Amino acid sequence: MIKRQALVESSGAIASALRTVETERAGLEALADALNGSLYAAFCEAVRTIGDIRGRVIVTGIGKSGHIGSKIAASLASTGTPAFFVHPVEANHGDLGMIGPDDVILAMSWSGETSELQGIVSYSRRFSIPLIAITSGERSALARESDIVLLLPKAQEACPHGLAPTTSTLMQLSLGDALVVALLEARGFTATDFKTFHPGGKLGASLTHVGDIMHSGENMPLVPLGTSMPAAVLLLSQKHYGCVGVVSDEGKLVGIVTDGDIARNLSRNLAALDVDDIMTRTPKTVRPTTLATAALGLLNQHNISALIVTDETVRPVGIVHFHDLLRIGVA
Repeated sequence: MIKRQALVESSGAIASALRTVETERAGLEALADALNGSLYAAFCEAVRTIGDIRGRVIVTGIGKSGHIGSKIAASLASTGTPAFFVHPVEANHGDLGMIGPDDVILAMSWSGETSELQGIVSYSRRFSIPLIAITSGERSALARESDIVLLLPKAQEACPHGLAPTTSTLMQLSLGDALVVALLEARGFTATDFKTFHPGGKLGASLTHVGDIMHSGENMPLVPLGTSMPAAVLLLSQKHYGCVGVVSDEGKLVGIVTDGDIARNLSRNLAALDVDDIMTRTPKTVRPTTLATAALGLLNQHNISALIVTDETVRPVGIVHFHDLLRIGVA
């Protein structure tokens, strides 16, 4: 009996979840339609306005809109558009001083009638600071005062009572993210730029280039063509990379001898052989500009533990080992 009741309750929870997802999906579809229609010109103008300012984007809002605004401000700042969130109540008690004449204000309110925004809106009008509104209130006080209105289409909240902000906040977030990405692309913001603002954690590690962590110079395990296998094995054991690269007289990488190559040739008299006799002639290599994540993918794909780093002339400039990727947190 208890088990059947649990199944019934679970079924009801899933049905509720699916209704929420479907309702919110309908809101996003309405937003997409608006971007192709009524929102088209205003969105483009907002991107141009923000892209042209010399100052920062000041995002403001209260309640759930404020939480969404705080996230949008963080996303803008981390993708090359200087921004920060100002709480409208705190703004009325001195934080208006954070806002300068070269800034633009992005105010968020679903209804557009949020009384707490009155101070920051009046400040923007007094000092001619561009004001962009994200609201669904077409004739609201916020919309009337704003220079650009990003008018969200009316949509049903997923809350069965129509009270808890659900679909509305998702639409605000989606439109904010659309602004973030449009500005990112307009600025030509690259993965390298992204790393500048995300140096820590796994994300920063994944944006590290091989050239930043590779071993170079005397640390590289390299031998010339014709090197005897005993000499190559000695260098391999000294360098601890599990391989040695083989270079031509011109200094170009022409092969690699790995622990695996040696193991596969144990039945032969290694002491009588040169590296030329057992080396792999098409070693896997990377460039210094290769992302650490791409290097890890190559190691996993070919089940190897190290990659020799070469320049555009196929000359070795370094070596990166799986342990190096492990150390910075990519692996």
